[in-house]
Amino acid sequence: MQETQSLYEKLGGQEAISAVVDNFYDRMMKDDTVNHFFKTTDMDKQRRHQAQFISFALGGPNQYSGKSMEKAHEGMNLQMAHFMAVAHHLSDALRDFNVSEADIDTVVNHLLTLKDDILGK
Repeated sequence: MQETQSLYEKLGGQEAISAVVDNFYDRMMKDDTVNHFFKTTDMDKQRRHQAQFISFALGGPNQYSGKSMEKAHEGMNLQMAHFMAVAHHLSDALRDFNVSEADIDTVVNHLLTLKDDILGK
């Protein structure tokens, strides 16, 4: 029986995830819908945390030690439009790295499971 490869491994591991995260934040910082949330953020630290979180979420090593989604987004008054902008930018970043639409759907569906915590609902 063949062992199923995690999405983390399929995408190329930590180095590939970090490249996707860099692409993702380049897109986010150009988007006036969401870039104001990062005006006072240490973006190097943010990119590292996000790469760790996405790696863990995709089946990679559990090295994420950041806040819960609810705590990390508390008091930000995030709306569905912000959430959808993030999902769109993440999808486009993954497409830039030739990730299949099926795998992008898997990532976005995982993100959707976190929506209520992120939006504080």
